[in-house]
Amino acid sequence: MSADSKNASDPKNLLYMFYRPVEPIFIGKGDDNVTFEVPKEYLSDRYKPLVSDIQSRFPGSKTVTIRSVSKLPDISRVLQLDRHDNFSLFIPMHRELAAQLISILMGMKSFDDFQSVCAYCRDRVNPYLFIYAMSVAVLHRPDTRDLQIPSLAEIFPEKFMDSGVFLKAREEAIVVPTASRMAIEIPRDYSASDLDIEHRVAYFREDIGLNLHHWHWHLVYPFEGPRNIINKDRRGELFYYMHQQILARYNFERISNRLGRTKRLLNLREEIPEGYFPKLDSTVASRVWPGRHRNAVLSDIDRETEQLQFDIADLERWRDRILEAIHMGAIITADQLRIELDEVRGIDILGNILESSILSVNRDLYGDLHNRGHVAIALCHDPDHRYLENISVMGDPTTAMRDPIFYRWHAMIDHMFQEHKNKLPQYTLKQLSFDGIKVNSVEVQIQSASAPKNEFATFWQQNDIDLSRGLDFAPGGMILARFTHLQHAPYTYKIYVENTGSTVTGTVRIFLAPKSDERGVPFLFNDQRILFIELDKFVTTLKKGNNLIERRSIDSSVTIPFEFTFRNLQNMPTTGPDAEQWNYCGCGWPQHLLIPKGTPEGLPCDLFVMISNWADDKVEGAKSDVGCDDASSYCGRRDSMYPDKRSMGFPFDRRPRQGVANLKQFLTPNMFVHETKIKFTDRIIPPSGGAFKPSNTGGKGSKQRKPSE
Repeated sequence: MSADSKNASDPKNLLYMFYRPVEPIFIGKGDDNVTFEVPKEYLSDRYKPLVSDIQSRFPGSKTVTIRSVSKLPDISRVLQLDRHDNFSLFIPMHRELAAQLISILMGMKSFDDFQSVCAYCRDRVNPYLFIYAMSVAVLHRPDTRDLQIPSLAEIFPEKFMDSGVFLKAREEAIVVPTASRMAIEIPRDYSASDLDIEHRVAYFREDIGLNLHHWHWHLVYPFEGPRNIINKDRRGELFYYMHQQILARYNFERISNRLGRTKRLLNLREEIPEGYFPKLDSTVASRVWPGRHRNAVLSDIDRETEQLQFDIADLERWRDRILEAIHMGAIITADQLRIELDEVRGIDILGNILESSILSVNRDLYGDLHNRGHVAIALCHDPDHRYLENISVMGDPTTAMRDPIFYRWHAMIDHMFQEHKNKLPQYTLKQLSFDGIKVNSVEVQIQSASAPKNEFATFWQQNDIDLSRGLDFAPGGMILARFTHLQHAPYTYKIYVENTGSTVTGTVRIFLAPKSDERGVPFLFNDQRILFIELDKFVTTLKKGNNLIERRSIDSSVTIPFEFTFRNLQNMPTTGPDAEQWNYCGCGWPQHLLIPKGTPEGLPCDLFVMISNWADDKVEGAKSDVGCDDASSYCGRRDSMYPDKRSMGFPFDRRPRQGVANLKQFLTPNMFVHETKIKFTDRIIPPSGGAFKPSNTGGKGSKQRKPSE
């Protein structure tokens, strides 16, 4: 081993454990060829007899010495999941094992103990399970919260791209010197052909950034584990709203591609016409991810190896009990107490029941509907394990959004939430208005002098992602994969507001929805309101008289910048303010998917702007300086209350007041609607390249929004 030993307490050391998670811990990691020198008892049984040979065969440029802990934790139960099995958070046994490992890692008193136990577990525990549990612990431990969670697309790239890429990548790594390597292009149409009508929106479902968002959201909001990690402010409501927005955005993309809106999976015993074959491999399980043929049927699940047994009748029973509670307006707790599903806490209680998380007030009665539904669909190809097949993509939050059935299942879940919302009182004019404030006009201008106003521009863009840190047992050096994704031209909002009173603070809320349905028929308001996607929300000061509010699209409260989505481990800041921005900033809608695709002729849309009274919106005790909170709309704020007292999705989360049939009739003076278009150009912009650098110009990543902004 090299004498150039690194301080074991340096937090950056821990990050090297994310590198090539299937390779043993003692093999050099990263561009610095960092090796871990672990106690002999930490080595797996396969490598213990070879310890002296290992130390001479794998010398590192830098060495991290891991010290022993006084007492190693008992991980025998965690080891029930074989290292070469797939791991699914939706399978109760798997998530219980993950919760136990998270509790062990969270329970380590010091950072050195935490790092030591991670080193002990890394080569014993299933790699998918280990990386998940360690990521959750890093996000939530006080002594590691400033560390940056790497992009899962770099750690397990096989979950995000065509399996054919990796043979080419290994050839490139073995044959071609690092400086001469070329990016391997991922085909745009690798999972299906145009014969499958659903393939029109595969660019959205299979987007790497979209699937990373879903994975990272479930890291920040796990549904099983230590209660202090799970019990975050308005967690159940966030589960509802984040998935409702995913569904609205997906339907927006479907309308852009002349497809009908998603039909909810209403009858769980009917054939499922949508097939899906992901073309993904699992390197851990050494299996392909199974496909689902057209017209598959859900079956009762009975798989002994996963200790998994439930019937389709169970799903139907849980669904009916929850719907009955919604229609009764109250739920029954495990202690037989009755809790009203009111307009303040009802949606949060319901979200935790429907998912369900450990915060469910009565899992015995209301069950585990959302999670078990994922499992039933993910195992419909082999419900009793007779063919020894693994789960399909619906069984993993990292891959589930690739499958068209994900959206049909969540349309059913969202319908149940909407049933609750429909029972709440409609918003009154007083609740919607802001006395003295009138929005006179709104403009959108993309960053081009010749571009027409009020027209969004979308196109294709290519970018590269480094596979080398997830390409186990291959030579080192950068190996790039090039993928194509939807992108839009950056733009600026100009909002003209008149204030007839004294200086006040307002919350600006910006939404977008298609004007017409898939047939070209203008939407009625009650149908259109659930298709409004949130584009931004921010606080501003309005002086007496006329005000001009300008806001850049890159500052959206919904999104994280492209650089945060596709992060390079080597170039990431280690600690301090910049590093903190990388963690919660990992949770957020990808900036490149902020605007839907649109159409070549320009898809007509309604851009809605509302300014509400911040005095009614502000949350006492909500922190503003909490590191990265730029994507708070979908992800909340770290260690803080959700920064908006209003219901998530306000003002579109409830039925309209009497007499409102269309959007114009819904408006009050503090609202404004402008017809815009989304114009798609079928061109591909090549990669721009360059490493991430935090902005110092007031853009996202450096800016803290304050009430005065």
